[in-house]
Amino acid sequence: MATRKAPLVNGGEVKLHVKAGDTVQIVSGNDKGQTGIVLEARPRENRVVVQGVNKRWKHRKPTQQNTKGERVQEERPIHASNVKLVQSAPGKKRGS
Repeated sequence: MATRKAPLVNGGEVKLHVKAGDTVQIVSGNDKGQTGIVLEARPRENRVVVQGVNKRWKHRKPTQQNTKGERVQEERPIHASNVKLVQSAPGKKRGS
């Protein structure tokens, strides 16, 4: 049985159903049920970065500007299939 593949556009990128600025709801994973705004869409990786979702700690080494170093919490990308569009971004055109 063949598996269904996502439609490819220029350069082998996958066409995503969400764009930056859209409001989405997480449908699976640790953050299931949360809503947030798409900060960044990565069609080549088939992933999106959602505000306030999938936060991880990033350890920054000490540098000359920041002599102490620090721990920063930042959003990491999640797979596009784990998000559902709730509301489109205002002013963004949708292709058909």
